[in-house]
Amino acid sequence: MTAKFGTSGLRGLATDLVGAVSALYSTAFARHLLSEGLAQAGSPVVIARDFRPSSPEIAATIMAALRRQGLVPIDCGTIATPALALYGASLGAAGIMVTGSHIPADRNGIKFYRPDGEINKEDEQAIVRIAAELAHDPVANLVESSTGDDQERQASALFLDRNFHILPSGCLDGKRIGIYQHSTVARDMLVDVVQHYGATVFPLGRSEVFIPVDTEAVSPDTVTQLARWSDELALDAILSTDGDGDRPLVADEHGLPLRGDLLGLIAARFLGAGTVATPVTSNSGLEEDGGFSVIRTRVGSPYVIAAMEAALADGREGVLGFEANGGLMLGSDFTVEGKVLKALPTRDSFLPALAALGMAARNAQSLSDLTKAFSLPIALSDRLENFATERSGSLMAHIRRSQDNLSGFLSPIGTVAAVSDIDGVRATLTDGRVIHFRPSGNAPEMRCYVEAKSAGEAEDLLRRGLDLLRSWAG
Repeated sequence: MTAKFGTSGLRGLATDLVGAVSALYSTAFARHLLSEGLAQAGSPVVIARDFRPSSPEIAATIMAALRRQGLVPIDCGTIATPALALYGASLGAAGIMVTGSHIPADRNGIKFYRPDGEINKEDEQAIVRIAAELAHDPVANLVESSTGDDQERQASALFLDRNFHILPSGCLDGKRIGIYQHSTVARDMLVDVVQHYGATVFPLGRSEVFIPVDTEAVSPDTVTQLARWSDELALDAILSTDGDGDRPLVADEHGLPLRGDLLGLIAARFLGAGTVATPVTSNSGLEEDGGFSVIRTRVGSPYVIAAMEAALADGREGVLGFEANGGLMLGSDFTVEGKVLKALPTRDSFLPALAALGMAARNAQSLSDLTKAFSLPIALSDRLENFATERSGSLMAHIRRSQDNLSGFLSPIGTVAAVSDIDGVRATLTDGRVIHFRPSGNAPEMRCYVEAKSAGEAEDLLRRGLDLLRSWAG
C-alpha cells in the first residue's frame, strides 16, 4: 500500500486508491468523525471529485464505505475544492474531495474535511491509526459502489454567489479575459464569475483528457501557449487553476504568469489583512513589502491553517493565509463591497484571481504594471519529476548532516551564509541569493526554489540548482 498523507490530503497511485485503500481510509475517517462527535448516525458527508479517470470509481467506493458506517453521502459532482468546503460548512457537514490536484493522472488523492474545515495534522494521525487498526478488517476494506443525493447545482450556486460579491458591479467592463480551461473542475465557474463582472471571456484549451497543471511551476510549454493566446486575442489576462480549483493561475496581458505568493500579497492588500500565515517557501520580501505581520510555517495547508488558528486565538484580526502556489485561505471574516466575506480556511483560487483583477481595475493599471508596484525579490521555482523518494531522502540527510556537507554540495553555486531548516533546506548565500531544496510531500518529485535581485540571476541559480539535483540523482 503506497498511499500516505502529504502536504494536503492522502496521495497515492490511482491503481491503489481505486481499490481497498479508499474504502479503508474513508472508513477510518468516518470512525474518527463519529468518535470525536463531529458526526452522528445519519449525518451527511459532502463528496466531490476532479476529472481524473480514476476519480469517479474512487468516489463511488468512498460513498459505499460511508454508508456502511451509517453516514449519508451527498454527491456534489465535479466542483472546485473550495466550493465543496463552503457547501459542507453551510450544512455543518464533513466532506471528502477526490483529487490529486496538480500531479499526473496516474496518481490521485483524497482530501478530508471536518464540518469546520480541513482536517489538521492531529486528525491525520488519528485517521492513520484507525486505518492501521482496520488494515485486516474485511468490511473496512470492502470495495463496493454507491451513490449519493445529487446536490452539485446547490453547491455550485452557493460558491458562485460568494464570488459574485467580491468586486464592484461592472468592474471588468471592456476587459478581454481568457480562461484556460484544460481539465480543471473550475473551468465553467471561472467563465461565469468573470462574465458576471462584465468582461468578454475567451474559453481556451478545454480538454477531455486530464492535464496536470502545477501553478507553482508552470511548464515552459504552457507559458509559451499563454503568451500566444494573449498576443493573438489581445487579452488583458488569462485565468486558470490546477485540477481541483484550489490553486490559481493568473497571467498578465503578455501571458506571463504571476507568482502565487505575489497573488497572495495582492489579495492581502486588497482585503486589508492584518496578519498573514505563509510557508517558508513564499517570497522573503513579504515581511518588508506587505504592511502586515507575517507568520512563517512549513509547507502545506494544515500548517498554514494551524498558524491562522493560533493567530485568532491570540486575538488578532484580519487573518488570512496563502501558499507559494497561490491558494488563499481566510482565517477570519473580511468586509468587501459592503458585504461580509465569511472565513473559508481552505485553499481558494477564485479570490486571489479576482483580487488581482479588481486591484488592477481600481488603479486603472494593466496586470504587468500592477506587479511592478511590488518590490519583491525575483523568485522562481521548478521541480524534477520522477525523483525517487529514496534519492531525495538521502540528499536531505546528507546536506543536513553537517555544515561542511551543505557547503560542499553548494560550492559550485556559492558560499553559504545562513541556513533555515523549517521545511527542506533553505540556504542564503553570501551575495544575498537564496536557494531552497525540498522533496514534494505529494509525489516523487524534488523542488527547487530560488531568489535573486534580477531575473537573470534567478534563472541562472534555478538552472544550476536543478543541475545539482540531477547530478545527485545520477
